[in-house]
Amino acid sequence: MAEPDRTAAAPRSVGVVGAGVIGTSVAHAVAAAGLRVVLVDSDQAALDTARAGVRRHQRLGRLKGGPQIALDLRFTGDLRELSDVDFVVENITESEQAKSALYEELDRVLRPDVPIAANTSAIPIALLAAPLADPSRVVGAHFMNPVALIDTVEVVRSPKTSDAALGALTALLTRMGKQWITVNDAAGFVINRVLMVVANLAAALVAEGVATPAQVDGLFRGCLGHRTGPLRTADLIGLDTVVRTLDVLHDHYGTAEYVAHPALRQRIAQGDLGQKSGSGFFTYDRS
Repeated sequence: MAEPDRTAAAPRSVGVVGAGVIGTSVAHAVAAAGLRVVLVDSDQAALDTARAGVRRHQRLGRLKGGPQIALDLRFTGDLRELSDVDFVVENITESEQAKSALYEELDRVLRPDVPIAANTSAIPIALLAAPLADPSRVVGAHFMNPVALIDTVEVVRSPKTSDAALGALTALLTRMGKQWITVNDAAGFVINRVLMVVANLAAALVAEGVATPAQVDGLFRGCLGHRTGPLRTADLIGLDTVVRTLDVLHDHYGTAEYVAHPALRQRIAQGDLGQKSGSGFFTYDRS
């Protein structure tokens, strides 16, 4: 594991783009570390859901006995409100086209020295950085949900990522109390290149009647020591995100293991997206 980089100062303010499940979790965790946070999303409904999500994160923290601080967290639909932040974490939907358009906007809005951490499931960091005048400012930061409770972050360095961008990210992670492991750039990086195949095969086992979701996850917990299991993990990620990630991986590698099983697409068509919808392979209380 990489040692914390003590040479860079942590940013004082952080912009988080994308108010989905993971973006909200990132915004809450960064604000809980005492930093000023601006959470941006063009969808007002997503921002309203994010406000409720932050309240849930706060309640969970209180239940676990964690320290409670007033959060300096602003919600906005205007990307221009990032003009004075020191660092940006991008978390929008897993679409290369949508991300490319966003990065072009960020290049116009942000100061030229502001690093961008791409919290992407599978798209290579070098591709995301390509639209920028200075691609060296982009580094990968694959946060796991819930961000406040997962200690380690998968950091991805592309061939063009600068020492300054990497140092700014690791300084932020240190401020957040996180550890990290830095890997080289490739579609899916390490975690999702492996995890998505496991989730896909687990979905196939359930569809074929080999085992129930509870049996699949019970075996992974009991025999392999996993904290949850592949299907509850897929529900946490979001089954729609799992399928989009598999599609990205298949586009890049073209091999059969990344073809999303029809049962996954069927669950999405039924609205069963996992925890965020209240049902997936398992059911959840969303109160």
